[in-house]
Amino acid sequence: MQATDLNGAAAARALAPRDYKTLALAALGGALEFYDFVIFVFFAPAIGQLFFPASIPDWLRQLQTFGIFAAGYLARPLGGIVMAHFGDLLGRKRMFTLSVLLMALPTLAMGLLPTYAAIGSLAPVLLLALRVLQGAAVGGEVPGAWVFVSEHVPQRHVGYACGTLTAGLTAGILLGSLIATAIHRQFGPAEVVAYAWRIPFLLGGLFGMVSVYLRRWLHETPVFAELRQRRSLADEIPLKAVLRDHGRAVVVSMLLTWMLSAAIVVVILMTPSLLQKQFRLDAATTQLANCVATLCLSIGCVCAGSLAGRFGARRVLVLGGIVLAASYALMFRQLAVAPSLLIPLYAVTGLFVGVVGAVPVVMVNAFPAAVRFSGISFSYNVAYAMFGGLTPIVVALMMKSEPVAPVLYVGAVCALGVVTACFVKDSPAGRRTQR
Repeated sequence: MQATDLNGAAAARALAPRDYKTLALAALGGALEFYDFVIFVFFAPAIGQLFFPASIPDWLRQLQTFGIFAAGYLARPLGGIVMAHFGDLLGRKRMFTLSVLLMALPTLAMGLLPTYAAIGSLAPVLLLALRVLQGAAVGGEVPGAWVFVSEHVPQRHVGYACGTLTAGLTAGILLGSLIATAIHRQFGPAEVVAYAWRIPFLLGGLFGMVSVYLRRWLHETPVFAELRQRRSLADEIPLKAVLRDHGRAVVVSMLLTWMLSAAIVVVILMTPSLLQKQFRLDAATTQLANCVATLCLSIGCVCAGSLAGRFGARRVLVLGGIVLAASYALMFRQLAVAPSLLIPLYAVTGLFVGVVGAVPVVMVNAFPAAVRFSGISFSYNVAYAMFGGLTPIVVALMMKSEPVAPVLYVGAVCALGVVTACFVKDSPAGRRTQR
């Protein structure tokens, strides 16, 4: 028989004010931390000019800049696995708060970092080191956030909670896009390169401190508290149990994370700069369109999560993956003949990117509570490092010979996600502890 928060009635109860408070604080904190992680990509052109020699070819500078961006993803597994280990043994809240602090400090340091002109080759090395620290921090944040909110709400609202939290994380991208748009509108290209690019990073450090303060008001999850009270915590290294007993869940979670990473990294983060180069659209216009698309993404995450909780994640992922691939291809095709349709086309595509809100529902249900943090963290972060981290480099190299490489990449990964979704078990049996 499944355990609930306290009893069977508690698992079926409606969301209470304390649940909405937890969701709001977790989503807001996650948004501010995710802003710190993604602001780099919005100023990649300026960073490339400032942190690498002017004599190298433009394609190589772009490749090296995206390489440093990707390093943050490659560092996620280490930070995520370590934080998840202690999150499964010592508590979700402690790691949930620590990840914010570990993100804020390197972001602030990036805003103060000397450039290549000042310290030579040491500049990109330091930038790389700070980016690695950011990756380690966000590696614990995202899985920890999904586990935290899913274990606070009644079982039947897990889909809504995961979708809302994912919307909060994507709102961090929206915040970054809005600030990038404001910077580009307020300052000219020369001013951005000279000093204005530092402003978003300095703000990010401040946002991080706000996040640390906000999470003081959160409480440990009822599920972990029950595990600790009943002495049901993992009696061995949690990751060892995950790899030994939950291989199928790991594989499914990793493949769905690949689809998630393609949707976020390519469609949302890379597309503005890709549109500027391929269709000669100006930065301000593409950033505005990106803001609209990311807002629609946040709405889509809540919808996808809620639908997954009601009808099952399998159906949502199959339909959503097909529609996402089709809408992204249509956007590129139409922009070639009607660039004025950028905003509505990007908005619709952004809404369908929201299918990623159903992915954490699958992962939360796939692992038992005693090793849930470690299971999700390992699957999600290793997959994001392998696939999401290398995606900018792969797409950049593909575009040297194939202009529509982003469309082909997203379409192929969405097809893989649709096939994987067919093997998803929609049963929520893994979410709660067992009596």
